[in-house]
Amino acid sequence: QSDLAASGGGLVHTGGSARLSCAVPGFTLADYAVGWFRQAPGLEREGIACISSSDDDTYYANSVKGRFTISADVARNTLTLQMNSLKPEDSGVYYCNRLTNRGTPVLPWGQGTQVTVSS
Repeated sequence: QSDLAASGGGLVHTGGSARLSCAVPGFTLADYAVGWFRQAPGLEREGIACISSSDDDTYYANSVKGRFTISADVARNTLTLQMNSLKPEDSGVYYCNRLTNRGTPVLPWGQGTQVTVSS
């Protein structure tokens, strides 16, 4: 397990919002692409958003596009995910990770944070 630590999850009603944070000790956000992943019960972990801090280029999975916003606070070396208009299918454990040039995770998975959206 790495030192990556996601936080900010909890129980949210459908249509509500949540803001996740991820501390990324050990490397500088400005130097790498980073992303958010989530894993729903019984499903594989999937990438949902990523950002390249050097040029603020972002990518979102279709399932979250227009509702989620990824951002990188380089000064605090913290990655955030603002989630709006939440749906029950957004429920799962959310993780962050550093990415390769192909968008695949680099580091061992750290601490995730549970988000549960009630219908």
